[in-house]
Amino acid sequence: MHTCCHRPSRLAPSPPRRASSRRLAVLFRTFGLLMALPAAAHHSFVMFDNNKAQTLVGTVKDFQWTNPHCFIQLLVPMGNSSAEWSVEMGSTAALYRLGWRPNALAAGAKITVVVHPMRDGSAGGSFVSAVAPDGKPIGTYN
Repeated sequence: MHTCCHRPSRLAPSPPRRASSRRLAVLFRTFGLLMALPAAAHHSFVMFDNNKAQTLVGTVKDFQWTNPHCFIQLLVPMGNSSAEWSVEMGSTAALYRLGWRPNALAAGAKITVVVHPMRDGSAGGSFVSAVAPDGKPIGTYN
């Protein structure tokens, strides 16, 4: 008798079907958690007072076409100086559907912006609408 023919197999037996199903369930749960991470990283708009609207008239310092949110940095005259307001907008995709484009606002442009102001009174707000000096709407959420 040859010893090589009677050696035990080095291959492990295939796992029972139940273990395979458990692995698949764990894989799907893990995938689901990974897909939820971007949503969890996204902040809410609770810092803004949605019951108030404030109108700002100023000069665009910068228009940031970025994700997850676009921003308008607006210089608003306050007596002999100006305050810089940070106006948070929606995503590039949402703004694009509303007619906004990356070059929609140039630095130096004079605009009127309506925002939901920050609850803490700091110079910032959530975008509601914007109007050019000629009275033409630049964009709005409906």
